[in-house]
Amino acid sequence: DNDRGPDRRIKIGYISPDFRGHPIGRFLQPLLAHHDHQRFEVVCYSDVVWPDDTTRRLQSYADLWRESRSLPDPKLAEMIRQDRIDILVDLSLHTAGNRLLVFARKPAPIQVSYLGYCGTTGMTAVDYRLTDPYLDPLGADESAYSERSVRLPRTYWCYQPLDTLEPGPLPAETTGAICFASFNNFCKTSPAVWEVWTRVLQAVPGSRLVVASPFGSHRQRFRQVLVAAGVNPDRLSFAPIVSPREYFQNYQRVDIALDPFPYGGGTTTCDALWMGVPVITLRGSTAVGRAGASILSNAGLPELIAGTVEDFIAIAKQLAEDIPRLSRLRRDLRPQLRQSPLMDAAGFARDVEEAFRRMWIDWCKGESHG
Repeated sequence: DNDRGPDRRIKIGYISPDFRGHPIGRFLQPLLAHHDHQRFEVVCYSDVVWPDDTTRRLQSYADLWRESRSLPDPKLAEMIRQDRIDILVDLSLHTAGNRLLVFARKPAPIQVSYLGYCGTTGMTAVDYRLTDPYLDPLGADESAYSERSVRLPRTYWCYQPLDTLEPGPLPAETTGAICFASFNNFCKTSPAVWEVWTRVLQAVPGSRLVVASPFGSHRQRFRQVLVAAGVNPDRLSFAPIVSPREYFQNYQRVDIALDPFPYGGGTTTCDALWMGVPVITLRGSTAVGRAGASILSNAGLPELIAGTVEDFIAIAKQLAEDIPRLSRLRRDLRPQLRQSPLMDAAGFARDVEEAFRRMWIDWCKGESHG
């Protein structure tokens, strides 16, 4: 029974346990900071257990902030109904702390999934999912999605740097050897990924690989893949989980980043580019496998997107052998990123708001997906 005025101020509700120093909190900041409050009222339902500085910044951008972590799903759904939310946005999908049972109760006329990961909730109660032309190219198979895909015109991602640390000089110019790295969550790797990365080391003599990883037997299993391929396992090292500042400092020792597959990086890819480190990605057959393609396309680096494993290795070899280009990228990537759609926060907010307005107009006409 929401007022079906197509041009009125729309009430947007965001639900998340990750309104904090987390990739979701980081990517959400530019959108919330640039919402047009004349046209949209922003309500956040926070399930954050341990608030931090990011939480407080996000709270300052909201018209209304609701502490909802202690509310069971039925009560939170009722609160959302009473708040008369027009468009309710899920930021978790099936990740930890999600509120999908709130969305199952359909407390808002339009429900949208965004940002938790580039996938689907699998729920008919969720009407739309936000995506972009690179994550889900026109004509791509969308049969796995229960929601209707709404492509933002440029990018799904809007990046907010966490640190202003300078990239520093290209390490290879001092060491004489290329340092590859992946600082993604180690669970995104697999023996298939290790084998490809081992082939990259074979293709670039003297190169090294640094991989972020907790301690465990998986480290030895990775080393065994190198040994089986005749590669000295000492060329592989592991970086423990560190503070955000140390994480960015680690990029100062890296020349080229390697994206895992079939689930690529998002935050880490943007962080690497911010630190002047080019990222090589393998375009996958699903949206989560095309995250790197989306980010690199928007950053103006489509030549670093591989279509096959052989392309991935060839790109790595070619880039590693071109020290002048790596040096230019070290210098130019940060300003290039600043000028790209990935850091156009105001433009990104307008793109999202336009998508919301179209959803709203369709609902007012009785043409919504749900």
